[in-house]
Amino acid sequence: MFADGTSPGADVESRWRSAQSARCEAKSCQTGKISTAETAVQSHTRRDAGVQTDPSHDAVQGCQQEVQVDYTSLLLFLRRVEDAVIKELNENWKSRAFDGFEVNWTDQNETVLCLHALSYPEAQDQSLQVTGVSWNATGSVVACSYGRLDDGDWSTEKSYVCTWNLDRRGLNPQCPDLVVDVPSSVMCLAFHPSQPSLIAGGLFSGELVVWDTSRTEDPVVWRTGMTDDTHTDPVYQVNWLPDAQHRNHARLLSVSTDGKILVWREERDGRLALAEGFAVVAQQIPRSARMKKLTWGEAAVGVTSLSFSHFDPRVFVVGVEGGYSLKCSTAAETLALRQMGSSVPLRAPAELAFSPHAGPVYAVSCSPFHRNLFLSCGTDGQVHLHSMLQTQPLVSLQLSKKYLFCVRWSPVRPLVFAAASGEGDVHLFDFEKSSQKPTLSIQQTTGEHPVYCLEFSVKQTRLLAAGDATGTVKVWQLSSDFTEQGPREMNHLEQLASEVAD
Repeated sequence: MFADGTSPGADVESRWRSAQSARCEAKSCQTGKISTAETAVQSHTRRDAGVQTDPSHDAVQGCQQEVQVDYTSLLLFLRRVEDAVIKELNENWKSRAFDGFEVNWTDQNETVLCLHALSYPEAQDQSLQVTGVSWNATGSVVACSYGRLDDGDWSTEKSYVCTWNLDRRGLNPQCPDLVVDVPSSVMCLAFHPSQPSLIAGGLFSGELVVWDTSRTEDPVVWRTGMTDDTHTDPVYQVNWLPDAQHRNHARLLSVSTDGKILVWREERDGRLALAEGFAVVAQQIPRSARMKKLTWGEAAVGVTSLSFSHFDPRVFVVGVEGGYSLKCSTAAETLALRQMGSSVPLRAPAELAFSPHAGPVYAVSCSPFHRNLFLSCGTDGQVHLHSMLQTQPLVSLQLSKKYLFCVRWSPVRPLVFAAASGEGDVHLFDFEKSSQKPTLSIQQTTGEHPVYCLEFSVKQTRLLAAGDATGTVKVWQLSSDFTEQGPREMNHLEQLASEVAD
């Protein structure tokens, strides 16, 4: 039924290759050539224009025409609204809505940083302590004094005053820009308020010295020397005072545990001469039935610290060894009970005694934002917030189990202050956030070495310098929380000042 068979093959001749060869085209695909073009825009034509609309010739002509002003109507309008505008301007001028507000273009900083740890190795080798710190008038230079605060013996060993320019490139924290050798321990120092190169210091010997840091060979420009007017105890604070008679000069005020508060004037021969003075005598301190009794008698009361009111140049507060803070006045006319061997009569300045600490007062600080408020601290580890209108403290804060050596109000935040403790901490306190405990405690030293002194920078308001028993000055950069005033902060301060102590 079936049988094998073979059919002849069929051939289909390809014409594609011959056709491509005839046109001289080489392609790797079987489709025609793809047409491409490159262009930066999606249109074939382009035109540059400064606006998105075509200018109208009429509009251009209209702009070039002179504007017609009806000056008569304008004058009538200004006269009609003049009283209302002046009234509103006067209201704005009296407004206190923006009191304390300062434009701040710097970046927000929410942390407290240690920018510099400054020291002088030679002073540290002698185990000297930082007894005082001060900022100069430009806010770029910080100075410290070296001495001893834990040694009650008469100190004759060499000491130093050192300065660092924090704006200088290549700052070496262990190499001060200037080192001044001093034959006695320097217990305190203060830069001149307007002349950046002048700095005054009080010595353990009772002398006062003024140095000019621009003179590297012999920086001493004035000194008291050892005379009958010189303090017989260490000088624990110096202040520059404006001279009412000579605007270009300033007088120096010094306080000492010999009970004297002395005001010095500059003499041409390089001497500081005594201009006027005061003496704190126990018998002349105003008494209060609510206070513990002192040994009232004709005895000098050691003065340890002083702060002038920012609102009345005659009013100042002093802290004394007996634990009291005293409101005083430079206008006092009553003579002290004893002459005390001075070339000028010494007056009794004390007007009011405040409720005491349990030990000597080491620092007082008058508020730069309220005429009646001041702070005090001492060996009981407490800070007292006082009003000058009453003897009892408004607030008592236990900030340390050991001594508190220094307290300072912030120059920019009415409710902020800083305190230096014997445990090696710097406490930052903000009444806006708490009335009982510090907002932040910074550990300055290890091993509980005391922090003896601190100062806010008035020019660079984020900087706080603190000196300690290890011989180191640390410069802290504060966060914006401690440097930017809140909208109702002054109202809160007024409420604190108006409280009546129980």
